[in-house]
Amino acid sequence: MEREGRAVGAASGELVTIGEFARLSRLSAKALRRYDELGLLRPALVDPVNGYRYYDPAQVEGARLVAWLRRIGMPLSRIGRIVALDAGAAAVEIWAYWARVEAETAARRDLAMYLVDYLSAEGRAMSRIPGNTGSTSNTGSTSNAGGTGNAGGTGGTGSSGGAEGMGSRGGRGSSGSGVPGGPGVLGGRVAVPLAIRCAALTDTGAVRTTNQDAAFAGPRLLAVADGFGEGGAEASAAAIEALKPTAWGGGDGALSAADLLNALEDTADSASRAVRDAVAPCADPDGSGTTLTAMLWTGSRLGLVHIGDSRAYLLRGGELFRITHDHSLVQSMIDDGSLSREEAASHPGRALLLKALVGEARPAPVAVACRPDVRLQEVLAGDRYLLCSDGLSAVVDEAELRAAVIAAEAPEEAVRRLVGLAHEAGGPDNVACVVADVVVAAEE
Repeated sequence: MEREGRAVGAASGELVTIGEFARLSRLSAKALRRYDELGLLRPALVDPVNGYRYYDPAQVEGARLVAWLRRIGMPLSRIGRIVALDAGAAAVEIWAYWARVEAETAARRDLAMYLVDYLSAEGRAMSRIPGNTGSTSNTGSTSNAGGTGNAGGTGGTGSSGGAEGMGSRGGRGSSGSGVPGGPGVLGGRVAVPLAIRCAALTDTGAVRTTNQDAAFAGPRLLAVADGFGEGGAEASAAAIEALKPTAWGGGDGALSAADLLNALEDTADSASRAVRDAVAPCADPDGSGTTLTAMLWTGSRLGLVHIGDSRAYLLRGGELFRITHDHSLVQSMIDDGSLSREEAASHPGRALLLKALVGEARPAPVAVACRPDVRLQEVLAGDRYLLCSDGLSAVVDEAELRAAVIAAEAPEEAVRRLVGLAHEAGGPDNVACVVADVVVAAEE
């Protein structure tokens, strides 16, 4: 047997030692041994006597692919799946992975901008207090008009004592889009207490035989969820149930902005666990899950939890703004300019989600990547919010949505109009929608 450091012959051609292959692939011998142990890059030959590893030079391209994927931060477990695919399928997987990374980066950027604004505002407030030497606390009155919400399918309504208003500083929208009340917009407290009037409705649609969508409109929670897979109905119901006030601790007491962000993170994690538990009995838990778009109200703040391609819109000043960002493959392609919005409507991958609440426990990097976005949303009297599944937004364009939301006198009428529009468009999917009006509490 030849010693390590010399090439050996083989029927398929000349093999090279691990040292030579490390030079060709620009990977260290230590990395090559690690990739061998993980099954990512097996040597062409292992000497049964001394254990020396030999590689075929044709393996260089595969080795470089592993190295490149590591450079973009891809976990080894996912690399293992990609290297087993053909080139076209591997390209789609890499695209989907990077789109998810960019979505997570955008969410962290939004949170960072919020923290900058929040701490800057706190610093200015503290500097105005004569002789201030410590931190201050915020207090605020609330108005709770009671009432109950109705879950999806009933078309019922729920009224609530809402949050205190937050005055606009004319801040940023999400990702610089100019959307009112986006990340970083905190504003000062308004003395006039606000409340919400709301309604929820779900519908099976004209094609499906079962309804996996869920909707809820109540005193502290507005939510829609679009389930998929064998356990989709259970997943959507479990996600919303986990966010109800009794689950996340919502009460009449006002939460500070920092406390609400923590509460949103906790409830997002609770929803993830609830979905995993709900679909665990399924034959393929990993193939079942749900989207989730929800707004949580406290005595003084409004928080948004979002994952997937269900949406939240804000009608303000006669303009309809989308305040969520789809976690989908086609949205990522629209974002990078490789696909137009018109092309996205007929793209074969338009149903592919980059993020959703799904079954089975995930390793830490994947679990973090699948965490919902959370942020605070500015509230003004006169706002009207629309939350909906893609059974509505995918078949009815935003101009029609705007017209229907404006024309309806009350939330109950609005949700009926919207479901009707989905049916007129063919009703190919389940539909879930919630409409909520922000009003002065005295009017409520």
